[in-house]
Amino acid sequence: MRQNNLIMSFFIKKGHSGFKRNSFNSKPEKQQPKEKKKRSYEDEISSHSEDENDDSKVYSDVEEDEETVQEKRLRIAKEHIRHIETQELRRTEDADVAKSLIAHRLKEDILEKAGKLCRTVADLYNSPDVTQIKHLRCKDHKRPITCVVVSPDCQTLYSSSKDCSIVKWSLTEMKKVTCLKRIDKKSPASVKGHRSAVQCLSISSDGKFLASGDLDKDIHIWNPVTMEWLYTFRGHRGGVTGLVFQKGTNILYSVSMDRALKVWNLNEMAFVENFFGHQDTITSIDTMTKERVTTSGGRDGSIRIWKIQEDSQLLFNGHGGSIDCVRLVNEDHFVSCGDDGTLSLWGCMKKKPLCIVTAAHGVSAINNEPNWISAVATLQNTDLVASGSRDGFIRVWKCGDGFRSLTELFSIPAIGFINSLNFSSDGKMLIAGVGQEHRLGRWWREASAKNEILIIPLTQKEPC
Repeated sequence: MRQNNLIMSFFIKKGHSGFKRNSFNSKPEKQQPKEKKKRSYEDEISSHSEDENDDSKVYSDVEEDEETVQEKRLRIAKEHIRHIETQELRRTEDADVAKSLIAHRLKEDILEKAGKLCRTVADLYNSPDVTQIKHLRCKDHKRPITCVVVSPDCQTLYSSSKDCSIVKWSLTEMKKVTCLKRIDKKSPASVKGHRSAVQCLSISSDGKFLASGDLDKDIHIWNPVTMEWLYTFRGHRGGVTGLVFQKGTNILYSVSMDRALKVWNLNEMAFVENFFGHQDTITSIDTMTKERVTTSGGRDGSIRIWKIQEDSQLLFNGHGGSIDCVRLVNEDHFVSCGDDGTLSLWGCMKKKPLCIVTAAHGVSAINNEPNWISAVATLQNTDLVASGSRDGFIRVWKCGDGFRSLTELFSIPAIGFINSLNFSSDGKMLIAGVGQEHRLGRWWREASAKNEILIIPLTQKEPC
């Protein structure tokens, strides 16, 4: 239910994709869908082709025998219940216990979709044993790691770096599986791959697509199993700095140094829509199950929540400098960090942060200013948060009651710039991408640091 009275003070209407970034007051005219052209696997899709503003090419004619929306929802719900039943029956042979577990999971699903789910798990975790931390390095990552993502089954890790490479790792064997190496800029266009620093990665929740974005404005789509190239999306006019798949779908959102948010449909391999509003480089993006995207605008000092279906956005201000990273805790809360050294916890219905931790990673001995926080991660739908800087530690935090506080639980030694942080979905690992430099620039260099990936095992306390 829309709560206009609460959010109208920071509720901004958006214009259509052809408008300039400050034109938020006009609604686009609906265009009639045209016949969709079949695309081959060799196609490169651009968001500014000959008919740049013709969004109708995204949509295909509806088949007469296509199932209705209600039928599709019912089918998906039945499939979801069958999947949960299969999982729980494998865990226990007791049918009554399985029914109870199924009911509990369905209740959690309802809360998650409503954005109200938050499991209190932070207090259950032990401080990690530093001797158990795994250090993954390879010759293919000679320069700083920029991004790490974990597969939905928590068996595989993908990492990118400034040397234009993407490496696939096995988390069961803790070793490299394969690598997509840098493509020489003189190579013909038929040779697919990255020719500039890869800044971001994202994997779809069904494990079908891996997306990667680089400073040459390209988004490449790969098969995560075989690492074969599938498609290339072009359309951004600046380096691609963030990618995220909407959970449970193959809808991909991308952000860039060109200040634009773009939407892509990987089922159709088509560009969908542009969104404008940020006044500077967009540095980070996140989303969950709703058609709603959260972005940080770097030096424009703003965070924006984009309501895709409603063609609108919410504007948040609170940091005193560039905002480097934003991550959702659940559908209603998110955390952010930046070069002002603050770690902020937000609610979607409040213009200002619910909680601010100043100098969360201490003060630099070099310039006597708070250490720049470069990465943050959340174990979604729980109260567990992690943050990284260049102060020599990754810090793990607990969200307090009502998301009104952040309390440090423990810290983990890590030398270098923490450019990327990710919890595995099962909560058993915290994975950090570390580099000698910040992922977006070369303002400082930590010569003693290694360009590596840290696999930090997380264990829970034994029940009393």
